[in-house]
Amino acid sequence: MTWKHLLTAAALIGLAGVATPATAADSMVGTWKLNAAKSKSPYKSGTSVSEAVGDGLKVTVDLVGADGTPYHWSWTAKYDGKDVPVTGKTPYGDNGTVALTRVDANTVKIVSKIGGKTTLNQTITTSADGKTRTVTTKGVDAKGQPIETNTVYDKQ
Repeated sequence: MTWKHLLTAAALIGLAGVATPATAADSMVGTWKLNAAKSKSPYKSGTSVSEAVGDGLKVTVDLVGADGTPYHWSWTAKYDGKDVPVTGKTPYGDNGTVALTRVDANTVKIVSKIGGKTTLNQTITTSADGKTRTVTTKGVDAKGQPIETNTVYDKQ
């Protein structure tokens, strides 16, 4: 092998190392199980599944309220802050929209609306080790009552 071949190989290896971080996995993606013991919320169990879809996220949530009421909803959005429809039954009201915005590699903000009016602001933060996720929610529920929760999920 000549010096020219060695330099070319070294350059290609260096470029491959630079390209890898650009394709890093989305920290929001995964199956997340509610850790009710660590949470300050009105839910006794639940799972949230987040899947990468193009340059966005598909989220499906199943929660069970402390009173046993089941909730199931989903949405698919890009990280562009634009409203997209939510399908299913949520504890925050039905027939709403969400808008998704990435703050940094481990933080996402969600704004939920019903009838064009903002009802919830959520911040989702994934831990540096990727094992836990905290969802901070502030706003009003379907009955117009104030909500302020801090919900912890463990990655499955």
